[in-house]
Amino acid sequence: MSDTLISAESESKIVEDAVTDLLKDHDPSKESHEEFRGHQYDFGLAWVHFPENFGGLGVRPEHQKIVERRLREAGAKPAHPATFFMYLAGPTIVTHGNDEQKNRFLRPMFTGEERWCQLFSEPGAGSDFAGLGTKAERDGDEWIVNGQKVWNTMAHIADWGMLVTRSDPNTPKHKGMTYFALDMKSEGVEVRPLRQITGEAEFNEVYMTDARVPDENRIGDTGDGWRVSLTTLMNERSAIGAGSGRPPQRGSGIIANAVDIWNELPDDRKSDAQRDELMKHWVNAEVGRLTNIRASNNRRAGNPGPEMSVAKLVSGQLNQEISNFCLNLKGPDGQIGYDFTFRRPEDLSVSGVENGIGHAFLRVRANSIEGGTSEIMRNIIGEQVLGLPGEPRVDKSVNWSEVPRN
Repeated sequence: MSDTLISAESESKIVEDAVTDLLKDHDPSKESHEEFRGHQYDFGLAWVHFPENFGGLGVRPEHQKIVERRLREAGAKPAHPATFFMYLAGPTIVTHGNDEQKNRFLRPMFTGEERWCQLFSEPGAGSDFAGLGTKAERDGDEWIVNGQKVWNTMAHIADWGMLVTRSDPNTPKHKGMTYFALDMKSEGVEVRPLRQITGEAEFNEVYMTDARVPDENRIGDTGDGWRVSLTTLMNERSAIGAGSGRPPQRGSGIIANAVDIWNELPDDRKSDAQRDELMKHWVNAEVGRLTNIRASNNRRAGNPGPEMSVAKLVSGQLNQEISNFCLNLKGPDGQIGYDFTFRRPEDLSVSGVENGIGHAFLRVRANSIEGGTSEIMRNIIGEQVLGLPGEPRVDKSVNWSEVPRN
């Protein structure tokens, strides 16, 4: 037997024993959700590939499936949807943060006691993220931040934000960026809703006016924000594409809605062409599910590669195609029964299927934009996966302050 197999079996036993010890001392049906997840973190079963004492056991990420399976069988609830951003912030902090930051942020992030949001895009810096202009100026042991962020999902309920700033405008745009954990309740931080096509304001604008950020909340070195943010961005794309938390079940998600709608239709409204189209969507959804499970294993390692962009690109397109198919199946019935009343949701859903196909049809329009547009994903795949020549970048070596702007 090879050393690799022996090591895998040894790591598997370590995880199995840790889960056994956790469930022996803590019953998920008798403890609150936050309390049980706190114990899960303490036993090293939050992210098993993270270092010991920081929610992990230092083993390979594929062993996380053992944890998910056994805790599901024991009746433990999955992570709350509103804690989605821990799948971005957690790997970023464990990769680039110091021990004090890991101790401060990882556990309450995993339990859901503290929720996070992402403060990256700006009105003039979306696809060209490195062109951002939110200013951070050092003032002793603090930084003074001024600027605006936009499309900040669930910022209205967040306790902390992953903030990237321009700390040195007199260097090329990729070099003068600094990354912070921003206290969303601090003075000078204002969150304004952005109403969407669904009637919801799940997205927001965030304004920072002389907001003060302690230097102890800086993640990574000053000026190293681009490298730190890449960890967040790659985990964002794979979390959207591959899903977060427990692996999806066969036939689940928006394709399940399509099958239910088909089964409920009277026979005189079904055609062979529609049946063929349904089967095509089901097969594509299953291929995507299996591919995304593999992609998810890579993501849990902390720094997924550019292939994660494939999962994000394909899942967004597939969600839109299936929701279109569902609405066509329902005919005029698909145009009624949806409430467009303005509201600020407490939960996050990438597909929106929990609220019916009418909501899903509208919500998934954002899938080809959020986490990087489909056009940007194709550029990444072409350049970093296929090795094709990149687009000319005339401003790459020019100081940010000298680059023309609208």
